[in-house]
Amino acid sequence: MTTNRSNIPTRFLSAERNTPEEIARARDELLRKPLLLTVLDCIPVITLLLNVDRQVVMMNRAMHSIIDSAGLDDLVGLRPGELLECVHSAETTGGCGTTDFCRVCGAANAILSTQNGSADVRECRIIRRNHEALDLRVWTSLFRVDDENYTFFSMLDITDEKRRLSLERIFFHDVMNSVSAVLAAAEILKDVNSTEKDRVAEIIISAGKRIVEEISTQKDLTAAETGELTVKTEPVNTLTILNELGALYEKNELAKGKMLNVAADTASIEIISDYRLLFRVLGNMVKNAIEASYAGDTVTLKAERAGENIRFSVNNPGLIPEEIRLQIFQRSFTTKGGGRGLGTYSMKLLSERYLKGTVFFTTTERDGTTFYAEYPITPG
Repeated sequence: MTTNRSNIPTRFLSAERNTPEEIARARDELLRKPLLLTVLDCIPVITLLLNVDRQVVMMNRAMHSIIDSAGLDDLVGLRPGELLECVHSAETTGGCGTTDFCRVCGAANAILSTQNGSADVRECRIIRRNHEALDLRVWTSLFRVDDENYTFFSMLDITDEKRRLSLERIFFHDVMNSVSAVLAAAEILKDVNSTEKDRVAEIIISAGKRIVEEISTQKDLTAAETGELTVKTEPVNTLTILNELGALYEKNELAKGKMLNVAADTASIEIISDYRLLFRVLGNMVKNAIEASYAGDTVTLKAERAGENIRFSVNNPGLIPEEIRLQIFQRSFTTKGGGRGLGTYSMKLLSERYLKGTVFFTTTERDGTTFYAEYPITPG
C-alpha cells in the first residue's frame, strides 16, 4: 500500500511512511471489523496496530490512561518512539527507527523480528524529551487483514520493577557488604591492642561513610526523577573539587594498581554550582573511568574554560564498544550485572535537569574514552 518511496536516508529501519490519506483508508477498513476493536480493547496493556512502515493505525482503550481521548487522533501515523517522545525520534528526518541508537532499541528490533515472521518480546529503554526515563517490556506479533500485514505492538511500563531491582541490588549487596565490614571490624576491635585501634576505627568510619553515601545517592536520584530535588548553589573552585575527588578515589579498592592524575594545566576557576550534586556527577565519571581501566592505566581529571562555560573531563585509555556507546545514558543499561546502570544516567539527569549543563563523551582507540561535563560558570 505504501507509495511515497522517497529514499529518505536511514541508519537502521526504513524511513518511508504511508501518506495520511493511505493511513486514513486503512483505518476505515479496520474500523469495519468490530471484532478487531473488541479484541484490542480486551488487552489490558497499551496496544498499537502498526502498518508496514511502523506507523500507528489503531490503538486500544488502554491508551487513554496516558493520552486524553481528545488527542488520540493526533497519534495516528506516528511511530512508537515518536508517540513516546523518545529523545532520538526527532534527530533525523526519518524519525523513529532511523538513527544509530535505534539499532540497539528493543522496540525497533522486536518490530523488525515480527515483520520477518516471528513474534517477539523484548525490553526497551527510552529517555523522553522531558528527561523522564522509561523502561518498557514490549510484545510484537504479526496480524494479517485483507492481504495487508500489520504488527500488534503491546507495551508495559516496567520502570518501577527496574527501580525495585536496582534498590534491591544496592541495599542487599552494596550496603550489606559495607555493613558486614563494619561488623567484622567491630569484632576485631574487641581484641586488638591500642596501637591497632586507630586503624580498625578508620575501617569502620570508611564503611559507615559508604553506607551513608549509597543511601544518599538513591535518595537524591529518586528526588531528581520526581522533580523534588533542591539545588543549593555556592562558589565552587574547579581545581579544589578535582583534587578532592582524586584524593577520595585513589583510596578506592577499584583503583588499586591504577593512577589518578589531576592534569597540570587544570583551570582553577570559581564557579557557582551545587557542590554536592556536582561532586556526585564528577564522582560517577571518575568511578566509571576507574572501573573501565586496568592495572597500570592512568585516569586523568581536568577542568578547562570553554567560552562562558567550564568543562570538566575524565579520561581513561579504554575504548567503549559501539553497542555500549549507543545505550550508555539509558537508565537501566549496564555492563556490570543486574540491577545496576544508574551512574551515567544520573550524571546526565542531574547535569541537564538541575545544574543547567550537559554531559557527553568521546571514545577512540588513540585517545581512549573521555567523559565531559560542561556547565555555565555563572548560571543565568
